[in-house]
Amino acid sequence: MTEQEYELFAIRYATRDARRSEHFIGGDPHDGPMPMDYFMWLARGGGRTFVIDTGFNAEVASRRKRTFLRCPVETLGAFGIDAAAVEDVILTHLHYDHVGNFDRFPNARFHLQERELAYATGRFMRYPGLSHSFEVEDVCGIVRLNYARRVLFYDGDAELAPGLSIHAAGGHSAGLQFVRVRTRRGFVVLASDVSHFYENMASERPFTTALHIGEMLEGFDKLLKLAPDESHVIPGHDPLVMKLYPAPSPELERIVVRLDVPPSRPAPLRADYRSGTS
Repeated sequence: MTEQEYELFAIRYATRDARRSEHFIGGDPHDGPMPMDYFMWLARGGGRTFVIDTGFNAEVASRRKRTFLRCPVETLGAFGIDAAAVEDVILTHLHYDHVGNFDRFPNARFHLQERELAYATGRFMRYPGLSHSFEVEDVCGIVRLNYARRVLFYDGDAELAPGLSIHAAGGHSAGLQFVRVRTRRGFVVLASDVSHFYENMASERPFTTALHIGEMLEGFDKLLKLAPDESHVIPGHDPLVMKLYPAPSPELERIVVRLDVPPSRPAPLRADYRSGTS
């Protein structure tokens, strides 16, 4: 029996100016501009819709000095999707840019690694270097959803539906997970923050927000193990995603791209860095 195939989309809702030294542990000897994009993802097929992460809102964007482009939840309307009708939301982790707007999905169940909620409410949150990535009200909101029996917890990898699975990969956050989705071009791996940029994974240099560097490096390997090849891995914050993949319609140009079709050209590869060509 053939597994279900899904349409898969990335919705770009915010951006910020940044520099290379902000994105690699230890900085970068060739420091220069390296902007960061923020995404929410959508997978739908077989009569089911999965929203993957929920972004943040304009208030948080202003406070954290991010450029807010649009509400990602409202963008779902371009697909004919009412947030109130969404039944499944996958939260890759509880950092502010992945769980904000959770309250815009009043009838959804939320899929989360149990370690992530324990981490976000545990002893390490007394350290600003780790807690700054969380919004307290988001974390409290997920606790309330748990009391309302709307959070499904996992301890490691799990198949949520035929052709769609979650995979634990700590390091950046204790309960970080990524999503593997079967599409018409084969399995696509949504890395989320397992690899913020193509270059983090390709050069084996982790992002600066880190709980466990060794687990971050192992996360790169796990992404590649579960993808047909590197072109099937989609990083969580790389503006290059918007350049490599096409919009589903002219109206959604520069807002949404399809990830269930091949990229227009190769992204940075591990082999490029090992051979010194990048």
